[in-house]
This record gives sequence, C-alpha cells and structure tokens, in this order.
Amino acid sequence: MSRAGKVLIYGATGYTGKLTARAAKAQGLTPILGGRSVEKVKPLADELGLEWRAFFLNETEKLEKALNEVSVVLHIAGPFSATSKPMADACIKTKTHYLDITGEIGVFEALAARDAEARQAGVMLLPGVGFDVVPSDCLAAHVARRLPDAEDLKIYIGGLSAMSRGTAKTGVEGIAKGTLVRRNGEIEPLEGANEDLIDFGQGPRPTIAMPWGDVSTAYHSTKIPNIEVHFESSPQIARMMKMPFFMKAFLGLPFMQALLKRQIDRQPEGPTDEQRRTGRAILIASARNAKGETVRSRLTTPEGYTLTAATGLAIVKRVLDGDFKAGFQTPSLAYGADFVLQFDNVRREDLNA
Repeated sequence: MSRAGKVLIYGATGYTGKLTARAAKAQGLTPILGGRSVEKVKPLADELGLEWRAFFLNETEKLEKALNEVSVVLHIAGPFSATSKPMADACIKTKTHYLDITGEIGVFEALAARDAEARQAGVMLLPGVGFDVVPSDCLAAHVARRLPDAEDLKIYIGGLSAMSRGTAKTGVEGIAKGTLVRRNGEIEPLEGANEDLIDFGQGPRPTIAMPWGDVSTAYHSTKIPNIEVHFESSPQIARMMKMPFFMKAFLGLPFMQALLKRQIDRQPEGPTDEQRRTGRAILIASARNAKGETVRSRLTTPEGYTLTAATGLAIVKRVLDGDFKAGFQTPSLAYGADFVLQFDNVRREDLNA
C-alpha cells in the first residue's frame, strides 16, 4: 500500500482535532482520523466519511501500523509532554514526518535534541504548527531579518480568546514549572514576575512574562540569545504568575492536578463559533542589538484555534507535496518568515523604520 499523499490526524476527537478534521474535509483532504477511543473517533469519521484508527500511544504495534499507512502525522493529542515522545519515536522508526501543535518549551527542546536522528531517517520533526508557534515564530524571524545583530527579543501576545480544555490542562501542568526565559542562549527560570507595558494598537496595556514556546523556538530560528514572551495581563493571569513558589509547588502535586483538571472538564469545550469568527490576536516582536538599536513589528491574526487548523493543514499539504526539510525544524526555518502572511486576515506592520 502506498503511503504517498496520506496523513493521519491523531487526537481528532478533541476540540482542536475536530476543528482540524472538519477543515481538512472542507479543503478536499481525506485524512485518516485517529484517537484513543473507538466510541469517539468512529462517529466523527462516519460523519465526515473518513477512515479511522483507534489506539493508545503505548500500543506500539498499532501505532506503527497506522503510521506505516501514511507519510505524515498531524499530532493533536496533548499534553505533549506525555504524548510527543512515543509519537516521535514511532515516526522516526517508520520514517513518517512528524507535525504537532504543542506550545510546550520542554517538548520543543526534546525534539530539537533529536535533529540528527530525524535527518538520518529522512523525516521532518516540526512541532508547533498551530497558533503555538507559527505566527510568533514567523514574526521573530522577521524582526531578526530586520536587525541581524539583535541580542534581545521580546514577543508580546494580546487578544487571546477563551481556551480549550486541552490548552487549559496543559497550562495547569505547567504551573509548578514557573516562568521560563532565555538568557545568554540558555533556558532558565525567572524569579518573580516580569511585567511590562506594550501598545497593541489602542494604548499601553500591561503584560507579564509567560512560559511560551518561543523561548525555545525563536532561539532555534534566530539565534538571538535573550528571549522573553509576554501575554497581555489580566487580574487572573497576574495572580497566577505572582503566586509564591510554595503555592505553585502545591498546585503541581498529583492530587491537586487531578482536582484542577476535573474542574476544567466542567468548562465549555472551547471557544464558541462566534468567538472564533470575531476573535483576533495581536502579536508584537521587539528586537534590540548591543548598540541599543531597536526594531518592532506587529502581526494581526484570526483567533488562535481557527488559525491553528489553517496553518496545520497548510503545512500538511506542503509535506505531502514533498516540500519539507529533514531534521528538527521550526515553522520559519522550514517555510520562511513570510509563511504566515498567506492566511486570510493576517496582516504584518513594521512599527519603526
């Protein structure tokens, strides 16, 4: 059986997975849908007229069999701290290209460490093909292109809408790890809260440093040694990030994690169709060199989950067409700083000459 032109979407029954599967069908793709539960994946596949496979990632034989049917997997089943390694292991073994939608710093770094393995296997490992981190990675690469000797990079993200249960659970898992930044090329924890002000377009807004994937990926894309990522702040975010270490450690205990995740399961599955239709995200990247010269650029995008389905599937199509680079990649390394500009309602502006 030929694997050419075939993709597996694993994690198709979650909020983002269903959006992506339906978008794939609308675009004329015929992915195989995968998930852990027959009871969840089969009805979705039947609805869309698609093939399906059901298996857990620790069912290695079933996983490898499924991957041997396709040339690329779009891995959407988080938390990727738990699911990325078994999927990447199987992809390298079966010579299947690996894409995922993670925003987890540790996952990016673990996959980057497997660059040589992937090159030898002739496969691409490209994590972060959604809102985490396509727009921010492309924007980082753009400002680095504008200021090639930049030494400091700050990325500010505003306008984020409601999050899915999966995203919220990933955030809960990261509480105990605290905020991570990059200093002199190394990832390190940040002591205390790092706050700032940025004008997203309607006057200065407070921001606070967060452990976002670009702390990893922007370094691989630009080699800028000092990187921070800030989110537009809110009272809830500020309280969480300013929480004392002992409280973060307490919330990281297994029984507290289970309690918090049960509470998340009572929330809506994700943003409503209206929230996704009207939502916009705004990203600003500011790069500075040793002379104090600074460049700033702003990127406006659709709502994050909508963009994730669009960018993930666009990259799937590129890979199916043979447009890939073996080894570990970031979105901008694989497809350039301007890749994000092809999508509807994406606009980039340079804020200074």
